[in-house]
Amino acid sequence: MAHETPRPGRLIAVEGSRGADVAREAETLVERLRARGIAAAISRWDASGLFADLLLADASDVVVTPRMLALLYAADLQFRLRWEIQPALAAGGIVVAAPYVHTAVGVGVGLTLPEAWLRNVLGFAPSPDAMRLARERKPGRGWRPKGSRGFGEFCVTVLAGSPSGCKPRAARARTMGWLSESGALTAVRRRALIESLAGYEQPAGSAAPVARADSQRT
Repeated sequence: MAHETPRPGRLIAVEGSRGADVAREAETLVERLRARGIAAAISRWDASGLFADLLLADASDVVVTPRMLALLYAADLQFRLRWEIQPALAAGGIVVAAPYVHTAVGVGVGLTLPEAWLRNVLGFAPSPDAMRLARERKPGRGWRPKGSRGFGEFCVTVLAGSPSGCKPRAARARTMGWLSESGALTAVRRRALIESLAGYEQPAGSAAPVARADSQRT
């Protein structure tokens, strides 16, 4: 990931193969932090609207590939970092990025893209202070074509009619396997994460810069 610079805030990544699970975990984490008087905000994928715009495009006018989707995710993450995550961190806020880098790499691996290439594309993103792997529900099922639900689901939706195609069950299984192996040593339990932040002193209003991200679709 990118060269690290000191920052007063805390960045928590919530990762997973299924959009609904990632959203649920992020919301639960923020609710429990707020219950302890700790202000936090969520930065969700497609804050830029790039994915929503692609869904509206005429399928006959756009040739979608897995590499294109990975690059689109990188562009959206750049937007999130510039306008949501970094301003909040600079103000001392706690930001829950749901999802962040591991999900994008995992989905890319699930779509048979090279891991090294994916890491290079997303190498600009700063490392999170902690990471949570969302509990995977319905692990034996593939992604459903619901473009606004999550990154994996979006990929299934737009790749369905493309030459590259996508086998939802196999792709999700590969993604889950990669996430489990790569995140096993760094992911922390929710209770331990909340306890680690319990003594964190925040400036007043530090979560405000990304408050608008909480209204993004799930």
